[in-house]
Amino acid sequence: MLELLFKTDTGIAGLLLRCLLAIAIFPHGAQKVLGWFGGFGVAGTLGYFKGLGIPTPIGVLGIAAEFLGPLLLVAGVGTRVAAFGIACMMLGAAWLVHRPYGFFLNWFGQHPLGKEGFEYQALALGVALVLILIGGGKWSVDGLLMRGV
Repeated sequence: MLELLFKTDTGIAGLLLRCLLAIAIFPHGAQKVLGWFGGFGVAGTLGYFKGLGIPTPIGVLGIAAEFLGPLLLVAGVGTRVAAFGIACMMLGAAWLVHRPYGFFLNWFGQHPLGKEGFEYQALALGVALVLILIGGGKWSVDGLLMRGV
């Protein structure tokens, strides 16, 4: 079971994808937890999620995935688990929030301000799925853990 979660190669692809996904997702997690970057913090985010019909325990898991997931990815600790949490968040965001606005981001202002398609979520989901498949790669704690096995 540990091998299924932590096994990875020593290639650079996992490292690059981990860092890319962490950089893209962390600001969104910081909005939800710390209120940074114009976010509403935990209480405001959970209130928004409740309005979408998301139960509080699922909302807490989602917030944790977006805030802790990038931190774990940078270190390469539990890469597959962190990527899975982020993938779930991206699926939920695409389906519940962005689907009504189509695929594309609001490049030309055709939607009301702040209303975007699910293009970003599709890219983040793709990166997360690749990390689930290949693992953390070079310079990951996952790789160090598996050296002794």
